[in-house]
Amino acid sequence: MNQSPNHPINNDKLISFTQNLVRIPSLSGQEGAVARRVEEEMRSLGFDRVWSDECGNVIGVVEGISPGPTVLFDAHTDTVGVSPGVPWERDSHSGDVADGALHGRGSADMKGALAAMVHGIAGLDRSRLAGRVVVSASVLEEVLEGVALAKVVEQTGADFVVIGEATELQLARGGRGRAEIHLETIGRPSHSSAPHLGRNAVLDMLRVIAAVESIQLPSHPLMGPAILALTDIISDPYPGHSVIPSICRATYDRRLLPGESAEDVLSVITGRGELADISLHATIGVGEYSSHTGYKFVQEKFFPAWELSEDDPFIQSSLNALHNSGIEAETGAYRFCTNAAWSAGVAGIPTLGFGPGAERDAHVINEKLQLHELLAAAQGYAAIAAELLS
Repeated sequence: MNQSPNHPINNDKLISFTQNLVRIPSLSGQEGAVARRVEEEMRSLGFDRVWSDECGNVIGVVEGISPGPTVLFDAHTDTVGVSPGVPWERDSHSGDVADGALHGRGSADMKGALAAMVHGIAGLDRSRLAGRVVVSASVLEEVLEGVALAKVVEQTGADFVVIGEATELQLARGGRGRAEIHLETIGRPSHSSAPHLGRNAVLDMLRVIAAVESIQLPSHPLMGPAILALTDIISDPYPGHSVIPSICRATYDRRLLPGESAEDVLSVITGRGELADISLHATIGVGEYSSHTGYKFVQEKFFPAWELSEDDPFIQSSLNALHNSGIEAETGAYRFCTNAAWSAGVAGIPTLGFGPGAERDAHVINEKLQLHELLAAAQGYAAIAAELLS
């Protein structure tokens, strides 16, 4: 049964709050100011409990009148930076509203979704909720997908998770994962005037790269093909002054499909017979990042893909809620990696994605979010929560 929020969402205040968030820069590890603004807004809107944890996540809870499941809505507060080169048409943190859109870094990825969650969930009619709703404004998603969300779930629990990453108001029932693969070839140094006395690790790496580029990657009917993209390469010593390099390192970004493991993605490289004479090491990278509170995360960079079936009750209930609220959503899947890699891929919590904006809007110059999608997302989040806790 679809239910209405206790009071209509104030669209002007929602837009203003989104502008506030966009105007506050919040690179990964520097989310403190935007986190404080989110906490302030949750308190002013009457969330039953609001706190910031040791990692810097902001957590707000709306309690229903009777016991029931916990539905967690998650959006991250960090953004990517503004790369030099092509200039923006507006200041990158302007928060301007023009041509039916809100402009600035983070508007689509994903401060608009965060603002829509805060305002949409705040208006729920508690007297008609059996359970509770949690909104988390999590940190460090752009560098370590899901690690901060795991800390939220430790504190609140979660029977269902809704990720607010961009879906163009469609419903994502799966998503690609991500792995960072580090390759290292080890050669033998010599003077560059006598290269035959050494073994050039860069030349070995070129053979490795040629073999890797020829790998036939799997594909998935919902998420499309897996991806393996070379992102950097460097030799050691660097710069090389009259010396044959003895070490070469390359990094690949691997986009994962459901069911793939770390062993799967590494063995298809290390097991190739044409590379048997090369001293090759392949590992999954490890990331180490500190949040704005100083909390340090150390995490292997393997974030699994995930998928729920089309007929899963969580998917069908949420689709019904969106349809009843006037949003003609259909199901699909994320092509990028999100915090759902942990909630669904690691913890096995039923998870879906629903948010304003499109994947193509993320990390680009002149980032913007259509206002009608921002306002519809707030209604959609409220409708999903009310449906699940009716």
